[in-house]
Amino acid sequence: MQAETLQAVALAVAAERSVATVLRRIVDGLVSQSAVALARVWLLDRGDICESCRLRDDCADRSRCLHLSASAGSPLDSREDWSRLDGAFRRFPLGVRKIGRIGASGQGILIEDVTRDDEWIVHPEWISREHIRSFGGQPLIFRGEVLGVLGVFSRQPGDKHTFAWLRTFADHAAVAIAHARALAEIERLKERLELENTCLREELRGHAPHGFIGESPALHKMLEQLAIVAPTTATVLIEGESGTGKELAARALHDLSPRRHRALIGVNCASVPRELFESEFFGHAKGAFTGALRDRAGRFQAADGGTLFLDEVGEIPVELQGKLLRVLQEGQFQRVGEDTTRHVDVRVVAATNRNLRAEAAAGRFREDLFYRLNVFPIVLPPLRERPGDVARLASYFVEQAARRHGRSVPRISVRAIAALEAYGWPGNVRELQHVIERAVLLCRGGALDIDEVLGGPVARERAALAPSPADPPALATVISEAEWRRRERENLRAALHLARGRIYGRDGAAERLGVKPTTLISRLKTLGLREADRQRT
Repeated sequence: MQAETLQAVALAVAAERSVATVLRRIVDGLVSQSAVALARVWLLDRGDICESCRLRDDCADRSRCLHLSASAGSPLDSREDWSRLDGAFRRFPLGVRKIGRIGASGQGILIEDVTRDDEWIVHPEWISREHIRSFGGQPLIFRGEVLGVLGVFSRQPGDKHTFAWLRTFADHAAVAIAHARALAEIERLKERLELENTCLREELRGHAPHGFIGESPALHKMLEQLAIVAPTTATVLIEGESGTGKELAARALHDLSPRRHRALIGVNCASVPRELFESEFFGHAKGAFTGALRDRAGRFQAADGGTLFLDEVGEIPVELQGKLLRVLQEGQFQRVGEDTTRHVDVRVVAATNRNLRAEAAAGRFREDLFYRLNVFPIVLPPLRERPGDVARLASYFVEQAARRHGRSVPRISVRAIAALEAYGWPGNVRELQHVIERAVLLCRGGALDIDEVLGGPVARERAALAPSPADPPALATVISEAEWRRRERENLRAALHLARGRIYGRDGAAERLGVKPTTLISRLKTLGLREADRQRT
């Protein structure tokens, strides 16, 4: 090997920015010299094919090993391809054979004449067939850390002078590899930051509340489950109707976990086009498909070290569910159009408004994926099971909407609260939020007009809670709020008296009033009718 040629190759290597290109430049530059038969680079990485590795019995520590990362040569038999990375020596355990010993010790090995020193030769027939005379191997060291090993097989005898030049070249190569890795990490972090910012903007556009509001038993039970599982790494499946706050539950799980200082990345599986699912989840390489103008990180990579929230997970196409299962089980994936296997540490929180167990039974969802997601299921209660929380939620949404639209905070009358509590809320908390926002926008001062927003069904249910019309006031008469509440209280007492204090069942007070028992109980509490008052009726 000529010193001038090695210097030229080192300068060319230093100008490259990607690790793959740096490695290719190293081996191609070395093989460009006539005496060099084969040049290879092994880089230190985590153990990955331990069960199938031919050297597994010699490997004491399977946590990491040397991976063949670049190879180039000039075989005498033109039918052979020495650039392949999947051959017999694609992995070397540290300390095993000459490559492994160089990696473990950080010391180079020179075999000046292999014909007289066969201690390190595994395949003598290959040495003879290719006229190999010498071997030189140097560790790739950057700031005291061994990054890998550079190995060169030559058809000329080796000498210490050339070996010293190979040491200098290896030092330059190690610096180039380290810098290329740093640039790749910067690019990865840049992509991740861009994706996190996109996700954050999507979340802010949704005007999501910052916490669960209410004191109902159903809500307390759900929050207790959140507190139990949040500090763990368990996969969580959040089930609930649309509008119950599944995104909010996912945020709470992340904020209460040890991963709270890393990213929470969300993806709505229902809004991703079928053909873009794989790219959205795992990313893609430049040129992988039409429109892939640059490398792009997927949601899994963006969530590395943090939490990935898969909303509406039941919408993932069946043909992609296997790839999702693999990354959940092994923490490994490949970008679209790329052969490199990437590793991630992601805690997955999934959400659905479907019955995934039934979907799996019907063959529309993989059963093994369902069980992998359903490690810790949490069911969010619908708003109809939380009637006592409606008033607090309404007050919160009124203040939020008024502040957002620059309005003064309107008053919520008792009649309005009664109307809201009487409604069934098929759209749950999200529907309540939108109804309140619409009422705030329509409000022209004074109290909110809920009837104008909801009308029909709520008006009829609220009428059942209104005072008896046996002696209605004149149409022009206006009564005070206190008088209205007094009459409503008397109407409720009358219903309880006729039902002999019973709320539930046939001829119970709730049935007589035409409302749900839970709604009646909530109204009794709001109007201050305690248990003792009910028993006296």
